[in-house]
Amino acid sequence: MKRWWWRGGLIVLILALYLQVGYLVGVLWWGYFNPANTAFMEAGLDRLQEKKGPDAELRQQWVDYNRISMHLKRAVVAAEDSKFLEHEGFDWEGIEMAVEKNLKKGRIVAGGSTISQQLAKNLFLSASRNPLRKAQEAVITVMIEQLWTKRRILEVYLNVIEWGNGIYGAEAAARRYFKTTAAGLGPSQAAHLAAMIPNPRYYETHRSARGLLKREGIISARMWQVSVPK
Repeated sequence: MKRWWWRGGLIVLILALYLQVGYLVGVLWWGYFNPANTAFMEAGLDRLQEKKGPDAELRQQWVDYNRISMHLKRAVVAAEDSKFLEHEGFDWEGIEMAVEKNLKKGRIVAGGSTISQQLAKNLFLSASRNPLRKAQEAVITVMIEQLWTKRRILEVYLNVIEWGNGIYGAEAAARRYFKTTAAGLGPSQAAHLAAMIPNPRYYETHRSARGLLKREGIISARMWQVSVPK
């Protein structure tokens, strides 16, 4: 019986290692080549086609880092990860504060995830909160932080995150909400888009929601205090 347990454990270990190698290859590839699709985009396309029919398509257009408004870069970092340039993938102080807040409320109201963690999840994983998925997210986050520059992390993040039903990336969001390009976004427009990130599908149809406008105001005040990759 022990022999079978050892064999089973060895097989699981080998499969887990193969899985990590697959993620590592993906991280290395996307360090140099722009992702045309992500795990979150695939899930979003399934939702969109279920709602609008099989011909529905996502809206996403890649733009290089220097063609994205500095206002948006600052707003997103201020909103999602103010210590982005300082940490190596994890904001431990932010995580601790999020845990305390969740325990106080008795439910999950804060995440504490950095931009790097969010990107790892968006590229490869699901929105599930189970511990195994979170552990895998942490491993991929380390890979991304070790193999990519901060500039590349923010560039990919701004091009793949969701900004509404079937809307992905800064260029599609700028065109959808403000009839401009990612490069042409002004400070208030950038703050508004950054405020939408936690719940983009809801805020797409609730542009004047009190919580959204309050968050937008906070971001507008903070975005000048953060640094972003040049």
